[in-house]
Amino acid sequence: MRPVSPSRRTVLAATAAAGAATAGTAKAATAAAAEEPGAGAHPPATAQPPDRELRALLREIDPARIEATVRTLVSFGTRHTLSAQDDPARGIGAARDWILAQLRSYAATSGGRMTAELQSYVQEPAPRIPTATRITNVLATLRGSVTPERVYVVSGHYDSRVTDVMDATSDAPGADDDASGVAVAMELARVMAGRRPASTIVFAAVAGEEQGLYGAAYMASSFKAAGTDVQAMFTNDIVGASRADDGTRDPYTIRLFAEGVPTSETPEQAATRRSVGGENDSPSRQLARFVRDTADNPATGMRVRVVHRRDRYRRGGDHIPFLEQGYAAARFTEPAEDFAHQHQDVRVEDGKQYGDLPEFCDFPFVARVARVNAAALWTLAQAPGAPREARILTAALTNSTQLVWARGVEPDLAGYEVVWRETTAAEWTHVIPVGDVTSHEVDLSKDNVFFGVRAVNRTGRRSPVSFPSPQA
Repeated sequence: MRPVSPSRRTVLAATAAAGAATAGTAKAATAAAAEEPGAGAHPPATAQPPDRELRALLREIDPARIEATVRTLVSFGTRHTLSAQDDPARGIGAARDWILAQLRSYAATSGGRMTAELQSYVQEPAPRIPTATRITNVLATLRGSVTPERVYVVSGHYDSRVTDVMDATSDAPGADDDASGVAVAMELARVMAGRRPASTIVFAAVAGEEQGLYGAAYMASSFKAAGTDVQAMFTNDIVGASRADDGTRDPYTIRLFAEGVPTSETPEQAATRRSVGGENDSPSRQLARFVRDTADNPATGMRVRVVHRRDRYRRGGDHIPFLEQGYAAARFTEPAEDFAHQHQDVRVEDGKQYGDLPEFCDFPFVARVARVNAAALWTLAQAPGAPREARILTAALTNSTQLVWARGVEPDLAGYEVVWRETTAAEWTHVIPVGDVTSHEVDLSKDNVFFGVRAVNRTGRRSPVSFPSPQA
């Protein structure tokens, strides 16, 4: 039997009441936000406060360990993709071996749930690769205990460069770009190794990024070829500094770049999108909203600034190969960059120090970025998967909306929620619990608002939202 839907008047009355409640608490929330970073003045209706388990995990993230990781990676002199692979002290090979040893030491504490390995291939000559070159990613995989087939990936790239992208011999410290991102992924591997996520998490340090995203492309294509259900991927690239090139600081904000129109969109999908909308509702945008829901709060101490772009102008990161394979992916990057400390020869010029050196990093900031990643990843891994086969039925032209979806397979699945917002709103503004069903009718017109569906488990964790496609 289909659940009885509230009338349009009831839904709109509830909306008005929710709006009044929001207005009544706005001043207090704004005051809290001014005093405590991450206490957003207007949290989304879909926000998920961290539970005790997650708070304990976040407290274990250690700025000192993150700093030690960054400084160790810098100590290898250069980590250029074309640098030495067999020198034990200098070059990308030395960095690779050290990262693998560290991840294996974390895996040793996991009771067999985590494994660490090298993922290598030989890249034939290509742009920025003059001769056949072995490119090696370092992966630690923490296998899920309930739904291990669902996979979530977090990465940073461990290769580095200077002004000349083909200079493989000069010192290329790469502290911010991107030892900081590698340190985030490794610190998450350390603190999660002894825990039991329901789904699988992969912690990756990839190579070949500066030469053309080669390592990430190989990892993404390998997942695709194996039929791996990668439900989300985050790359952390340039997350080490809170100071901009003009000297201003913003130590409590992290940018999250998330594309709108999917990179992998087919012509048929494009035609549907043009017809019904959804330019702001790609899987990556739903992922970005989920990060805001779970990680923009006082427990992380950070504000997540979602940027509606795939990446910055003239730049690209390791999330792009995952987008090309049809996976939801997004990029974390510091709030405002200082380009004197990226892709620069180490030098002093007119009294100014250039180069990507660790003294320009803010390690407490990197630790807060790691907490943002941890909050999103852990909740993703513990929550149900996003509903599959979500559809809006369009055979009948009515002023109500009927949604259908496939029931998930999680043993602790408790039910579903329908969410909606005005077409001009950036965030979901309303949540309707509908129970353990696979269809629901809302007394609102599908022509006027956007709808979504998310799953809920028995502990109250919510999945990312699935945006429904029309079904005649």
